[in-house]
Formats: sequence, C-alpha cells, structure tokens
Amino acid sequence: MTTTLITGANKSLGQETARRLIKAGHTVWMSARDPERGQRAANALGGRFLQLDVTSDTSVARAAETIAAAGGIDVLINNAGIPGPFSPAEELTADDALTVYDTNVFGIIRMVRAFAPILRRSSAPTIVNVTSGLGSFGAVHDPERIAFKINAPLYASSKSAVTMLTVQYARAFPGMRINAADPGYTATDFNAHSGTQTVQEGTDAIVELATRGGKGPTGTFIDRHGVAPF
Repeated sequence: MTTTLITGANKSLGQETARRLIKAGHTVWMSARDPERGQRAANALGGRFLQLDVTSDTSVARAAETIAAAGGIDVLINNAGIPGPFSPAEELTADDALTVYDTNVFGIIRMVRAFAPILRRSSAPTIVNVTSGLGSFGAVHDPERIAFKINAPLYASSKSAVTMLTVQYARAFPGMRINAADPGYTATDFNAHSGTQTVQEGTDAIVELATRGGKGPTGTFIDRHGVAPF
C-alpha cells in the first residue's frame, strides 16, 4: 500500500488531493498548521492528521520523526502555499517577499531535507511539487493563457523557483521521481473562487504524478493536459 504525505491538506487542492488518493487506496497523512481544522479535515476523509508548519524547521523535523516512527512514506506532495499580499508592484517589500518565499520555496527545501532520507527507504519514492502556470515563462508570455493577464510578482516568481527546484532535485536524487504539477486556474480561496476549473480538475495533474508508482520521467512540469511549458 502506498503512503502519502500532503502539506496544506485541510482545504482546497490539498484536501481534494487527499480525498482522491484515499479513494485510490493510499494511506494519506494530511498535514496542516491548524490542529483543529486539520484534524477535522482528516476525520472527514479517513486520513491521518499531522500537525506541520512548513515555515518552521522544528515543526518539519518533528513531523519527519513522527512519519519515520510510523513506517515512512512513499509519496511527498508539497502543496502548501500562500499567494502573498495583493498589493501594487511598487508597494511590495522585501519582507513581503520573504514571507511568500518562506512558505512556497523554503518550505519545500525544508521538507525535502527532512524527508529525503525517509523517502529513500521506499521502493517507489516520489515527490510532487505543486507549482503554477504563473511561474512559467512560456505561459506568462502567451496571450491565450490566463497567466498572461495576471501580475503577481512575488507569487509568480516563487513558483518559478519551485519549478527550477524540481528540476534540480530530480538531478540530485536520480533514484526518486520528482516532478512539478500546475493545477491551472482553479476555483479556490487563492482567487476568491473565480477560477474556471473545479478542484477535481485542479488536482488531476497532482494525482497523476502521485499515482505513477515510482515510474515515468523525472524533472518534468505538467498540467492536466500533459507536459506544460517552462
């Protein structure tokens, strides 16, 4: 049986990913910063709750100890992310950037550092990093895509970093399958539910990568339609 850990799994894409993977037979650890909300979400789906704040080295280390003691994981889905302030570009500060990157980028670095030794014990170690088309140079220059119309310097650049981290980690850990998934423009709290896709459609690429059983390419970037532009 495949065991999966999802960060930021108490709502939206993380929660839907957990629901689909549990239905597919995975044992799913659903992590969240807020114990009450996280436990409630896990109880509703039949998942296992894990308190975890990806911005805290201590919290990540404690979570890794818990997972290791429970038998480890096969799949890590780095889903936790924040949009950052919705401010005009000229008003954004370095502190704003640090806050966004601390969750979206540094959080993944913390998770990979802590969980890579645990994943190595799996026969099919897999990491899925949830990124965004807003971080794709191809998408933001394509007038036919929604990413062309949105200006979000901190969030978009953080997701560009996530995609490059994915490629570099894939090269650093050739025994693992490490790929990035773009959910697409999905109706979630991030966009006040203005997205054109359902959360099920938004999790298609994530679930696809999480259910390959350690097979297939590594270091790729996909959306629900297939390989996406970097």
